[in-house]
Amino acid sequence: MSIREWPVAERPREKLLARGAASLSDAELLAVFLRTGVAGKSAVDLARGLLARFGSLRALLEADMPAFLGELGLGPAKYSQLQAVMEIGRRHLEQTIQRDPALESPASVRRYLKSMLRHESSEVFGCLFLDAKHRPLAFEVLFRGSISSARVYPREVVKRSLAHNAAALILCHNHPSGVPEPSRDDVRLTLRLKESLSLVEVRVLDHIIIGDGEPLSMLEHGWITAAP
Repeated sequence: MSIREWPVAERPREKLLARGAASLSDAELLAVFLRTGVAGKSAVDLARGLLARFGSLRALLEADMPAFLGELGLGPAKYSQLQAVMEIGRRHLEQTIQRDPALESPASVRRYLKSMLRHESSEVFGCLFLDAKHRPLAFEVLFRGSISSARVYPREVVKRSLAHNAAALILCHNHPSGVPEPSRDDVRLTLRLKESLSLVEVRVLDHIIIGDGEPLSMLEHGWITAAP
């Protein structure tokens, strides 16, 4: 049955307009993005098939171009649109944390860092550099590693902090396994970086670990102490 034959209140686009995007299922949201189906399948049917094929909405969004284009109904135009939508989301979060002091918007900061790192298939280490009032100056990915580790050099972190004239920073890295629990090496590295950066009067405010679900704050869990 074509979506046009559905009750108006149940059509994804009309449902979104009436109840808001949060009321839609993953398949319905994807159907709104796809706009049309293929022969014998509505946009919702196509969306459900794609979610079943890739396993989750996130896996579909993070698929590389060959895998994406290999699916029926998905072409280069759709892939380009999807990449643009995801980049719009990242820039929205970036502008949100630039508008508000970082420490007054911890949820926005974590969402932004997750948007930057969660899609990475290998471990990546980055820094959100802040000024004296804890307003964001820049975000940089500084090191990339294997599937399980990234070699981090304190000297380079100090160098980039000075280049941005940062007064403070938030460290972050991802766990491709999806489990955000810090390892002993994560804790040791954080304390080492905190000590090195203190020599140039740059404060480490937190270390955020990105996995599945909510990002983990090492500060809130007591793995590092608050900077004075």
